[in-house]
Amino acid sequence: QVQLVESGGGLVQAGGSLKLSCAASGPIFNKYIVAWFRQAPGKEREFVSSISRVGGPTYYADSVDGRFTISRDNSKNMVYLQMRSLKPEDTAVYYCAADLYLNTIISLRSTQYAYWGQGTQVTVSS
Repeated sequence: QVQLVESGGGLVQAGGSLKLSCAASGPIFNKYIVAWFRQAPGKEREFVSSISRVGGPTYYADSVDGRFTISRDNSKNMVYLQMRSLKPEDTAVYYCAADLYLNTIISLRSTQYAYWGQGTQVTVSS
C-alpha cells in the first residue's frame, strides 16, 4: 500500500511556472507507475502525464506536451510535475495517482489507478 500527498499548488499568472510535488510513503514505491491527473470545476478528471517505475519513459497529454515535465526520484519517494508556460485552461485541482499492477504508462483512465492523493489547487490568472 502507498499513501500520496501533493503539494506546490498556488496562484500564478499566465505564462508562469509552478512545480508540483507528490510525496509517497511505503516500502515499494519503485514498483508503482505514477500519473498526474487534473480536474477543473464542472469537468471530468483528465489525464495529464505518467511516468514509468524507473523514471523513463514518460507520457503526456497533448494539451500539456512540451510545457510540462514529469520526473521521479525513487530514493526520495517523490514524483514531480514541472509546469511551464501555464495557461488559464490549466486551472484545476491536480492529483497524483499510483498503481502497482499497470503494465503500461499509457493508462489514461482514472479508474485504472488504485491510489490517489488529496489534490492541490492550481489557479492560472489571465
